[in-house]
Amino acid sequence: MIGGASSRQIKILGLDPGLRRTGWGVIQVDGNALKFVAAGTVCSDDALDLAQRLAQLHRGVLEVIKVWTPATAAVEETFVNKNPLSTLKLGQARGAVMLAAALSDLPVAEYTPNAVKKAVVGSGHAAKEQVEMMVRTLLGGVKVQGADASDALAVAICHAHHRGTAQRVLTSVRS
Repeated sequence: MIGGASSRQIKILGLDPGLRRTGWGVIQVDGNALKFVAAGTVCSDDALDLAQRLAQLHRGVLEVIKVWTPATAAVEETFVNKNPLSTLKLGQARGAVMLAAALSDLPVAEYTPNAVKKAVVGSGHAAKEQVEMMVRTLLGGVKVQGADASDALAVAICHAHHRGTAQRVLTSVRS
């Protein structure tokens, strides 16, 4: 459940950063209801240098924000690879994606991969297939093309859950 007394609709953009492919997903939250809006992937060209690839990701996310007009964004935090160079490049991709949201004046929340899995599946160590299945279930059976887009929707769902909890806490504190 998302919770909260307000039935105000809000669009949430979930982002799963990657240097090759950054998944994105937009959901609509209305009270306790979650509705799929759109999802996809922003890709960078492996033949380009790192700076140009980061620019491609940045521009791609800016375009997603322009088209789907979310009110807030949520980004998955970087996990540490065994290869430090891969971790560094992933962090740079994450920065380019977060900057696009921040420059669009969207509040940006960050969640660990385990927090996303726990919010969507109930277990922080759930398999990728379990996350995909729960995303489909929570969003009315929608079929999303690609694991990156599905992961991004999971991040958006996680933010919807956490956002609802935060609103309930604020409401109880003000009462």
